Amino acid sequence: MKKLLLILIIFVLASCTYKPVVDTAGRSGTFSENKAHEITNDIQHCKKLAKNNTSFFSNIVYWIGSVEADTEYQSIYRKCLINRGHSVLN
Repeated sequence: MKKLLLILIIFVLASCTYKPVVDTAGRSGTFSENKAHEITNDIQHCKKLAKNNTSFFSNIVYWIGSVEADTEYQSIYRKCLINRGHSVLN
C-alpha cells in the first residue's frame, strides 16, 4: 500500500512539471507567419487551461488508457499550444 501511495505521489508531481519543447524557429503548417513571438503568453494560457480542466483522478484514468503514457494535463497543454500555431516536439 505504501508503494502504491508513493507511486501516485510521484505521478502527480511528474504530471505537474510537464514542460513542452517548442520549436520557436519554425512555424506550423496551418499558419502563414511565425507565431513564436507569442510563446510566453500562449504557454501561460495553455498551462492554466490544462490545470483548470484536469484533476488527479482524470489524469490517472487518462494515463492508464494512453498509448504514449501521457496524462490528460500533458495532452491538453500540448494540443492547446499546437492549436495556437506552435510546433511542439514532445
